[in-house]
Amino acid sequence: MIRRFFSVAVILYALGFVAFTLLLPGPLEGSTTDAVVVPTGGPGRIERGLELLARKQAKRMLVTGVGAGVRKVDLQREQGADPRLLACCVDLGPDAVDTRSNADETAAWLRRNRFKTVRLVTSDWHLARAEMELRAATGPRLVVLGDGVPTAPRFGTLFNEYNKLLVRRVAIWAGRT
Repeated sequence: MIRRFFSVAVILYALGFVAFTLLLPGPLEGSTTDAVVVPTGGPGRIERGLELLARKQAKRMLVTGVGAGVRKVDLQREQGADPRLLACCVDLGPDAVDTRSNADETAAWLRRNRFKTVRLVTSDWHLARAEMELRAATGPRLVVLGDGVPTAPRFGTLFNEYNKLLVRRVAIWAGRT
């Protein structure tokens, strides 16, 4: 009985991992939200968020998890972003250090601004866990749309992310948010 249970668990784990790696989400096109949230940590994320703002697909953007001392002028220099767009519509969140604290920082920002819909822009391999953490931090009333920035992740990155996703999912189900 135990051997059968273990075998089924291993098969389900492996199938889940295969599905996770084959179904990485891509960019979301054509949707407009109140806000865009971009956790730092991967190439293409901030660029994608700024592009969405410039196309008026959101009113405001939060870059969560920026390093201490990072200013909008730094984004302007690095990204070549329009300074007017940065001044009017971009907020920097310096308090987050990981995916879970990104979600907490984002939830507080969304509440302060009374936003009802948000587009979460992050790496394709990171989107499932980031979205799960954001939903856990905000509750079911917020509409969260995932927007995956295409990457070419290594096997180890996918394997680690899948395991983090499973562990956090169990923790959230168990009420350990």
